Amino acid sequence: MDQQASIDLDSFGGGDRARFFRATRHGGLECLTASFREHRYAPHSHETFVVGVIEAGCEAYRLGGVRHYAGPGEVCFVNPGEVHDGEPADTGYAYRMTYPSEDMMRAVAAEVTGRDRVPRFRSPLAADAEAAALFSLAHRRLESGVSALGADEALVGAYAVLIARHADVGVTRTSVADAPDAVARARDYLDAHHGDDVDLDTLARVAGLSRHHLIRAFKRATGLTPHAFLTDRRVRAARRLLAGGRPPAEVAALCGFCDQSHLNRAFKARVGVAPGAFRVA
Repeated sequence: MDQQASIDLDSFGGGDRARFFRATRHGGLECLTASFREHRYAPHSHETFVVGVIEAGCEAYRLGGVRHYAGPGEVCFVNPGEVHDGEPADTGYAYRMTYPSEDMMRAVAAEVTGRDRVPRFRSPLAADAEAAALFSLAHRRLESGVSALGADEALVGAYAVLIARHADVGVTRTSVADAPDAVARARDYLDAHHGDDVDLDTLARVAGLSRHHLIRAFKRATGLTPHAFLTDRRVRAARRLLAGGRPPAEVAALCGFCDQSHLNRAFKARVGVAPGAFRVA
């Protein structure tokens, strides 16, 4: 059983719960986190796509005259204009949803395929554990508001994988050309701005590459994604400040971590000890 399927619906609490939010960096991308035991959607459609992941339980919905059952770890798709409903199957379900515009999905598809066209998803449901995990990570990062680069990187990566695997975009690019100068520009920018909340669009403009190309070329060249590289640089800076006697709370703020707990997790994962222990060593 994969990690997504291991989530217990009871951990979401009793009753219906929902949180709606917008990702302003992505044109006000609408997002929903919800667990429903009673709520039933009336038949409706959207001007946007619907892309999301079931995290627990099972949702039943009718689309195209067919009743579907979406379970843990499965990815759900609704194309713009398609009429569908939705309701709990058995005891309920919990899910994470996004509502990307046609323009947003066209842009991601162009980065994946090199062709300017709006994709259409072939099926309303896909069992794709890798893409589901990446999507859930992106959604959680967007919801938390922590690390613009980490959230953007995961979201673009998730949409790119889902479009390449499950949309009618034809043959996709199988490789990405090396771009050493572009990667060097991105590295230099992250080195110089490691204390800032860098977003992926800004980094892609600095590099002169599409977002998708940058992520893949950067990892090929460095062994790390841009977000992982930025976190690594922040930890390096934190080491220097802690060795100079600065307190962890101050170091967290100076190095771009959202709080001391964020610094603690990143620092211990790479150094082996907590910042406080490192500072007094």
